[in-house]
Amino acid sequence: MANPVSHSQVSAVYPTWAIEGGRVDIDGAGFSIEGDRLPEVWIGGIRARIVFASPQRLGVLVPPGLPPGRVLVEVVGSYGGPVFLTVAGVVTTGIHQVDNPVFGPDGSVYVTNSGSRGESVPVSVFRVRPGGEREPYARGIVNSTSMTFGPDGRLYVSSRFEGSVYRVDSDGRPEVFATDLGVACGLAFGSDGSLYVGDRSGTVFRLSPGGKAAAFATLPASVAAFHLAMAPDGRLYATGPTMAPRDPVYRIDPDGTVDVVAPGFGRPQGLAFDAAGVLHVVEALAGASGVYRIGPDGATVRVLAAAGLVGVAIDPMHGMALASNDTLYRLPVRT
Repeated sequence: MANPVSHSQVSAVYPTWAIEGGRVDIDGAGFSIEGDRLPEVWIGGIRARIVFASPQRLGVLVPPGLPPGRVLVEVVGSYGGPVFLTVAGVVTTGIHQVDNPVFGPDGSVYVTNSGSRGESVPVSVFRVRPGGEREPYARGIVNSTSMTFGPDGRLYVSSRFEGSVYRVDSDGRPEVFATDLGVACGLAFGSDGSLYVGDRSGTVFRLSPGGKAAAFATLPASVAAFHLAMAPDGRLYATGPTMAPRDPVYRIDPDGTVDVVAPGFGRPQGLAFDAAGVLHVVEALAGASGVYRIGPDGATVRVLAAAGLVGVAIDPMHGMALASNDTLYRLPVRT
C-alpha cells in the first residue's frame, strides 16, 4: 500500500455483508477528492475500485478473490475504525437459478438448472451438501423454476414451461403434482398444507393438499418470475418485476386481499423470512442491488451488497444462501 497521504477519518462501512462485485459505502470525513487522485481503498488486502467519491463517503466495489468471512476495510491515510466487511463465499457455479435456492433439513442447499425456454437439460435440480459438494438430485423437469419443501418433507418444483408443479421423492424422482397453472413460478406452503403458486401472467393459485387448483389472488403480470414467501402469521408475500421503474412488495391476506407493503424496489426478486419473522427481499437494480430487510412499518434497509442476485434462502441453523443466475454463495453468519 502507499504511504498515508491525508488525515481523513473512517467511521463505518455500509452494508456490512457483501458479495464480490457488490457496492459498499464507506462513511467518514475529510476524504480527498480534488484533482485526479482519489483515496486508495483496500478490502481484505485487495485494492477496490471507487465508483463514487465525496468528502464524507466513498462508494467502492467489493473485489473478487476475497476469502469468505470477515475482512478489514481500509482507506489509506485515514484514521478511525477499524471497520470490517463480512464476505459471502462462492459455494458452486454452473447452475441456472431464476428464484430462491432452498435449504433442506440437513443443511444442504437445492438449486435449479433451469435452462433456456423449452430446453431439456441433463439435471433439473442440484443438491449442494453442507461441505460444498454438488450432486444431481432431480431430472426431467423442463425449465425448473421455483422450489419449496412441503409438510411431507418432499421437494416441490415448478416448471414455468409446462405450467406444472412436480413433487420429488427422496430419491430425486419427480412426479406431476398439479398442471394448468399458467407460467408457474413462485411456490410457498401454508400452514394448512395448501400450496400457493405464482403464475407470471398475474394469478396466484391455491392448491389443495390433493393438487386441486383455485384462483386465490390477482397481481400485475410480471416480465420475470413471480416470487412467493409465506410469513409466520399466515400471510403470503409476493414480488413480480414489471416494465415499471419501481415495483412493490405485495402482501396477500388469507382471504386473497392484496396490499402493498413496500412500494419502491427496482426489479424486486427473491423473498425469504428469517427466524425472527423479518422479511428479506432481493433487489436487482444496478447500483443499489443486494438484499434488503423490510421492517414492520415498511421501511427498508440494505443489509447485503451484491450485483445480479436473484434469490435468497435463510435457515436459522445454516445461515444465508444467495444465488445469482449462475453462482451459489453462502454467508458464514447466523441471521
